[in-house]
Amino acid sequence: MKAIVLENPLIKHKLSIIRDKNTGTKEFREIIGEIATFLCYEAMSDAVLEETEIETPICKTKVQKLNEDKYAFVPILRAGTGMLDGLVKSIPNAKIGHVGLYRNEETLKPVRYYYKMPKDIANREVIVLDPMLATGGSAIDTITMLKEDGVKKIKFLCIISAPEGLKKLEEVHPDVQIYTASIDEKLNDIGYIVPGLGDAGDRVFGTK
Repeated sequence: MKAIVLENPLIKHKLSIIRDKNTGTKEFREIIGEIATFLCYEAMSDAVLEETEIETPICKTKVQKLNEDKYAFVPILRAGTGMLDGLVKSIPNAKIGHVGLYRNEETLKPVRYYYKMPKDIANREVIVLDPMLATGGSAIDTITMLKEDGVKKIKFLCIISAPEGLKKLEEVHPDVQIYTASIDEKLNDIGYIVPGLGDAGDRVFGTK
């Protein structure tokens, strides 16, 4: 599936702020959550609604509602948790799983150290979260693990993506729809996205 890129001018404005190295931790964290909300709205555009009857202050009427119990969010630790608030505000009853991966700085490949999912994860549509899709290794490994757990429908949300990571993820998991706020120029020699925004985890948590 071809990646869906959000082209809204407001998102471009928000991206310009978080790309700036002088943007502080608080503002960076807040904007990551805001963009994640926009991505979530786009990712839910094909959601199936269920009809139910409610009573307004005027009369009874039939409405369309989302069954929130059919969804789960899986942030890739630790940077992915920076996107979580924006999605939980939209679908507060979704379950949350976690995947812990870190990048080997020599091989640039992800190393797994944590994996915890809801017991019924196979019955849910899963939305994987990671602000940066660089080499694609962490996203690929996370999605592979979810498929091994029986998950059938997976979407991937990221703030910034590199062409190299997009290509690799699309090749390995062609059934996974990718949503991103920007496709940047390239990866540099040490696997960082150019122009990018630096290390998203460090900037979300203020650890550098």
